[in-house]
Amino acid sequence: MCLGVPGRVVELLGQDLARADVSGNQVQISTRLTPEVQAGDYVLIHAGFAMEIIDEEWARETLALLKELEQHAR
Repeated sequence: MCLGVPGRVVELLGQDLARADVSGNQVQISTRLTPEVQAGDYVLIHAGFAMEIIDEEWARETLALLKELEQHAR
């Protein structure tokens, strides 16, 4: 099973790359599959790729659920 995580694009770096914030962590991602993405957009990230642009509300709800799962795993 594969898991994608939501992140917010912080900065477009050029050459199909961007910096995204995922729960406070800055990661470099490829935007090759989402060339229309803009800074501030939320994307679903899997294996270093922005797979699709997603709704901000859905992203926030998903991040909250992932945080809750993390707390229960401890």
